Order: sequence, then C-alpha cells, then structure tokens
Amino acid sequence: MKVVDAIAHAMKAEGIDVLFAYPVNPLIEAAAKVDIRTVIVRQERIGLHMADAYSRMSSGDKIGVFCMQHGPGAENAFGGVAQAYSESVPILVVPAGYPRRLAHYYPNFNSTLNMQHVTKWAEPVTMGRALPEILRRAFFQLRNGRPGPVMIEVPVDVMGEDVPDDWHYTPAFSAKSAPDPKDVQIAASVLAGAEHPVIYAGQGIHYAKAWKPLLELAETWQIPVTTSIEGKSAFPENHPLSLGSGGRANPRPVTRYLEDADVIFGVGVSFALTAFGVQMPANKTIIHATNDPMDLNKDIPAQHALIGDAKLTLEALNAALKLEDAATAKARVDEPAKIRSLREQWMSEWAPKLENDQSPINPYRVVAELNRLVDKTKVIITHDAGSPRDQTTPFWEAITPLSYIGWGKTTQLGYGLGLAMGAKLAEPDKLCINVWGDAAIGFTGMDFETAVRERIPILSILFNNFSMAIEIPIMPVSQEKYGAIEISGHYADMAKAFGGYGERVTQPSEIVSALKRGIEATQRGQAALLEFITDQEIDISNE
Repeated sequence: MKVVDAIAHAMKAEGIDVLFAYPVNPLIEAAAKVDIRTVIVRQERIGLHMADAYSRMSSGDKIGVFCMQHGPGAENAFGGVAQAYSESVPILVVPAGYPRRLAHYYPNFNSTLNMQHVTKWAEPVTMGRALPEILRRAFFQLRNGRPGPVMIEVPVDVMGEDVPDDWHYTPAFSAKSAPDPKDVQIAASVLAGAEHPVIYAGQGIHYAKAWKPLLELAETWQIPVTTSIEGKSAFPENHPLSLGSGGRANPRPVTRYLEDADVIFGVGVSFALTAFGVQMPANKTIIHATNDPMDLNKDIPAQHALIGDAKLTLEALNAALKLEDAATAKARVDEPAKIRSLREQWMSEWAPKLENDQSPINPYRVVAELNRLVDKTKVIITHDAGSPRDQTTPFWEAITPLSYIGWGKTTQLGYGLGLAMGAKLAEPDKLCINVWGDAAIGFTGMDFETAVRERIPILSILFNNFSMAIEIPIMPVSQEKYGAIEISGHYADMAKAFGGYGERVTQPSEIVSALKRGIEATQRGQAALLEFITDQEIDISNE
C-alpha cells in the first residue's frame, strides 16, 4: 500500500467521513476511493474552519481533516491552523511537502518547521516505512490531552512510497485522567464554605460532555454559572442560575456576580487573558479545574487546582460535596430571583436597541428577532469577529449543548462562514447560522459559493453598514481625509449570482418575514444570505 492510500485507510478506520481540501494533494483522490466525502473550498483557511467546526460538533469524537498542496497552499493555511490552535480544536492537517531534497532549502515553505508553534504536534513523513508510527502518534495526540491541531507533512516524493506489507491500522484510544482525591476534598471544602461562589465554565465542558454534572453542581449548591465564549451553551442560559456568557461584551449579571464573588470555580477553562474574553476581577479565591497543567497560574493566580477531565472532575467534586455542610447553599435559595431582577433591569435598558424601529436597522434588533424566532433545540449559531461577536454573544440565549460555536482569542475576520458550513455537515438536521459583518465577508465571502456548490444549506446573517464601524473612534483623521473605513457591496446579489438565496433587507418591519424566507430556503436545500442594511452601531454591553 502506498503512503497516501494508507493515510486514507487510517482516516476511514478512525471514523472520518469528510475530507476538507484545496487541490492539489493526492490524498483527495485516495480519500474518495475509500468513500470519504471530499469538500473542495475556494481558499485554504475556510477548509480549516470547516474542519474545526466538524470536530467541535462531536466534542472531538469525529476529527475534522484538511489537506492542501505544498508551498502556497500550506502558506495560505497558516491562519486557519493558528485559529484552531488558539481555540484548542483537534483537527488533522495534512499538507503536501516539497520533495525531501528541497524541503529545508530557502525559500521553500516547510510546514513542519513553520507550523510547529501553532500545532499540538507537527511531524514530517520522511519515508514510507515510518508512516505507521507517525499515524499512531498523530491520532493519539488528537484524541488525548488538551485538544489542538496535529499536522503530518507528506513530501510529494514520499506519497508514492510503500508502507510495510504487514501493516494494519489500529484506531487510537482516548484515555482520561482525574484529579487527586485530596485536591478534590480541599476544593469541595472551599466551595462549600463560599458565600458568593460563581462557576465559570469553558469549552472543556463540551469536550468532556460534562453538561449533566455541571448542572448537578449548580442546582444542588445554588451556584450561579457563567461561561466563556467557547463554553457558551455548556449550561442552559434559560436556567434560573445562568448569568449568561461573558466576553468583550457581557450580560450585566456576569460582570456583577464576578465582581461580588468570593470564590470563582473555573472548570474546563484556561483562564487565558485576552481582550475578547471576560476579565476576571482581582483578589478572588480561584479554584482552577483544567486538563492541562500548563494553564495553571499562567494568567490568573489560582489558590487551588484540579487536574483532569472536566466530567471526571465534576463527578468527583459532586461526590465530595455530599459530605459537606450545605448551609451556604440553603442561604442562596433566592439567588435565581436576584439574577432575574438584574437581567430584567439590564434588558430594559437595552430595549431601545433590541426593539429599535428606525431605519437603518439596528443589528441588535435582528439578533433579538432571530433569538425569538428559531427553535433553539434545532439550531447551531456562530458569529464573526468584532461587532457581530459583541452584538450576538450577550443577547443570544443558548439552551442546548453545542448549539453555539463561540470563539474570540485570535479573532480572525471571516471565521464564522466556515464554522457554519462545517457544523451543517456534522449536523445536517440543524439550522446552522453565521452572523457576520461587511468587513468579514470581504475576507471569506467567495466561499459562500462553496456552500452552494457543495450543497451545504446554511443561513448567513450579514450586517452591512458600509463601513468598518468599530474602527471609527480610532481612525478619525484617515476617515475624514481618505474614507479609510468605508466599504461597499451588494452582497445579496452576490449570493444570488452564486446560485444561493439572497435578499437585502432595509426596513425593521421586514426583519421577521425575511428571516422566515431565509430559513425556508435552507429547508429547500439552498444556502441563504440575508443582507441587513444597518446603522453604524458600536455600543456594547460591558458594564
């Protein structure tokens, strides 16, 4: 068996059924021969974003894979790999490589060397007989420990080499660790003794499928819960103890409860400091539960640590808490009412934007109408960078696990389109939505054609204010002299030109009916783009 065919057979054995790709890479043909669907994109970054969402939707059980040509293909892919690394997403990246005699020679792009700092594991295939060991290492890294992208670079002169005749691929297993029982007892005692604890849940809850023990902890001990953007939907936001999800923009309950907390229990989170994540207040007792010791005391000092899988950690903590005095929990019986009052006050202050009847349309009105309209149990939504993220995250109510693909560390424009397409391939019965702006569509908009061509019926909600509005306060001179933040386009017409459903919406009274038509188009199997002409809204909820 040749190297490229062996990789395809290993992928098949691992349960991989889709290969995202941009030509030319011989793995595309090899995958097709073993009935792995190939999805060809218009540019490499989008293919990586699709693989990213595909992995997330199964909590890493199914691995998204992307392959591309050597040289410029690998160079173009760098941003997508870096984004997956930032968001801790397990994807397999298989670039072709220059022939071995040229692989280390200037100016040729060596993926192994150049991507080793944005991958969890990066290795070249230097000879056919080494492939079995490399595949074993790669898939073990994908299925164990902190999630992240893994790369196998295959030089073009190695693709056709033989692997050992007696080779038979054995799929990788997943092993999990649990925290030290002594650490669990200490954490349980600290949490039980807290008067104003807050749970801060992250993406690790999704990967561990720890939704049930998280809910048990919150309800048994009456502890309010907030999530990171990546962790949004890990806890139902229609629950009385939900504070909502915090990032650069926050629901008010998130900010107030974190400020007033005496103990913050972070589980499945890295506590990474980023301008686009919730800002942790100082001088709090921190219990940090993570599966990666590298997270500990990296950005936020923690007084207590639990190292291990989030589900095993929460189950152990719940068991330990049964031995603790529950007096503080009983004292918090009225916490849901306090949260509800604070949320209602906050929502009433934002009502002028959420219910705005003026034209141009306010983007918050679109988010509010969409939030009311769709069946939350059958939807997956994501956002793009900048304003779409800040306008969607606080006001979208996620009530089922993995119904919201949150992100916000590297914050590359154009990420949301690929995420929505990858999610739709992973969950074809769900309504998959991306909310983006006219700046983001300039980065990846051509790949709306991929959604049409590959029959991926997503719903794109585009906010078009003909500007990079978020930049207005910091670019006044260049805007006045040269119109630096002004951009233009009729994107609904672009969608129609590609063969999709496109509609431009200009009046608030048209929002709901347009949303219904867009959803109906996706139900007919058509990719839809609704272009809302909006004002230059830059206010965000961050009190």
